[in-house]
Amino acid sequence: MEVSGKVVVVTGGGNGIGAALARRFAAEGAAAVVVADLDTRAAGRVAAEVGGLAIETDVSTESDVVRLIETTQDRYGPIDLFCANAGIAFAGSEQSPDEDWDRMWRVNFFSHVYATRHLLPAWLSRGSGYFLATASAAGLLTNIGAAQYTVTKHAVVAFAEWLAITHGDAGIRVSCLCPQGVETRMLEESGPVANLLRATALTPEQVASVVVDGLARESFLILPHPEVGEYLANKVADPDRWLAGMRRLQQKINEATKMEE
Repeated sequence: MEVSGKVVVVTGGGNGIGAALARRFAAEGAAAVVVADLDTRAAGRVAAEVGGLAIETDVSTESDVVRLIETTQDRYGPIDLFCANAGIAFAGSEQSPDEDWDRMWRVNFFSHVYATRHLLPAWLSRGSGYFLATASAAGLLTNIGAAQYTVTKHAVVAFAEWLAITHGDAGIRVSCLCPQGVETRMLEESGPVANLLRATALTPEQVASVVVDGLARESFLILPHPEVGEYLANKVADPDRWLAGMRRLQQKINEATKMEE
């Protein structure tokens, strides 16, 4: 897909990767860029920069996602590209309360279900539509110390795969963005793991550039960090060896954390 002339929606568009995507899509000549975010002021600033529309949206609530889609269609016509980019991250384990698990599921995963549930009927009718799911390298590998984030991002990748398989022959295109460290607020709030990711962290603008290239190729996996593909190949080739290596990494992080305390 070439973004020029297309109607694009970006959730989580007020900051980080989402804001960079909105700016890049506008620079590529998108017909309209809708910036959706729970942070109304941030969305408004980005929308003003790109000459787009800001819509306050809580992606964890289906009615808000429906309103976002309907408002965009009423204003600009059919949506060509929907970027399900909004997400949250925090540390957790199997001991975390149900409320933490539920919140992460609704924001990181069910927001994708809500969007496609209401986009696909029109897309299938016209035989075209593009869904970009922002997952994470954690969705292909894992995120030490963040069980909910890891599990929900794996689910995002799995759902994107299912969409591509189920609707690909009907003209629906799906890409799954899986970056590693990116210089955003989320990285700064990711605790000890951030120290490992900063050395190879990309700017949101660099990620947006890779996304535009990936969309042009209509690649399913968009990997701003090529090494993630190598890690994934190692994981698939020898899961036990990969798990052993990750346990060693876990131990290093635990030791580093104790030294900082």
